[in-house]
Amino acid sequence: MRFKRSLAITMDCFSNVFKLLLYRLVSSAIFMSLMYLILRLGLSFVIKSEEFAELAGMAPQFFNALSTSLSDGNFDALQEFQLSVRGALTGFVHLLGANIGSIIGSVIGVCVMYLLKRIVDGLAQFALAGIVYDRMDVYAQTHFSASYFKYLDRSIPYQLVYVPLSFVYDVGSLLACWFLFFYLPTLFASLGAASVVFSIALTMTVLISMQALKLAFISGWIPAMIAEGKGVLSALKESAKSAKDFGRRFAGFLVGCYCIVFINVGFALFTVGSGLLLTIPVSFVFLIVMQFVNYFEEHGRKYFVFKNDIANADDDLPPRTEMRG
Repeated sequence: MRFKRSLAITMDCFSNVFKLLLYRLVSSAIFMSLMYLILRLGLSFVIKSEEFAELAGMAPQFFNALSTSLSDGNFDALQEFQLSVRGALTGFVHLLGANIGSIIGSVIGVCVMYLLKRIVDGLAQFALAGIVYDRMDVYAQTHFSASYFKYLDRSIPYQLVYVPLSFVYDVGSLLACWFLFFYLPTLFASLGAASVVFSIALTMTVLISMQALKLAFISGWIPAMIAEGKGVLSALKESAKSAKDFGRRFAGFLVGCYCIVFINVGFALFTVGSGLLLTIPVSFVFLIVMQFVNYFEEHGRKYFVFKNDIANADDDLPPRTEMRG
């Protein structure tokens, strides 16, 4: 029921998708231009080097090795690709070591721009969270700009804490997936091509499950800051401690993440990538709505699903025990 209500509220808030899309397109254009300028000024020698060209050309080799492993059940191709990657990386690292000063400055500049972009994009998502809360709480149609500046004093501290934590968590997830994808097939080489298929499936399962776990853990973070006016750390602490419905939250986000992957990949394939301009911002809105649906349900609060449809409207039902969804 929570998933169904989240989907319904997302569709009712669909106009905000275009606002988020426009905001992210403008911010991406600005920050990508700044990153390109930094890289162009500081790393032009890298882009023109043979070591970089060799490393950049590894993508076709990877797909060829993967295809060979799937068709023949022979893992030598993947192992050779791994050795090739290590050799290319070794040469690339030597090149970087010879120009370490210029590289450090460029890397710092790009990292700063990346983190600033994450923070700026997050300000828009926090503003959307404010819009979703007003719509679910009193069915108000809050303007994006009004919500953006209303919650600016809360969204900036939130982004300063969330962005670094999320970055470290995502890097750890990717490293775990790297290990599963490249090393798991060698442990089950006797299964042939089935081990490669199994490793791909397990890698995707771990990656999606890790994201669902993160979302379930921080599900009450933004809602507590907006609905209760709590500080960034106290809201995070409350979200982390609310373990009573953690399993339900995790299951909901897991299903949601799988649906998001399926829809985005499907639209990317059948619309030559253009559909992602719509599905990606819809995904962000949906995940924000799910956080608030979980928050309202776990606190036994009424909220609008539609104008004439109020969830938890029966005050005689005790929260968290008799409520379904």
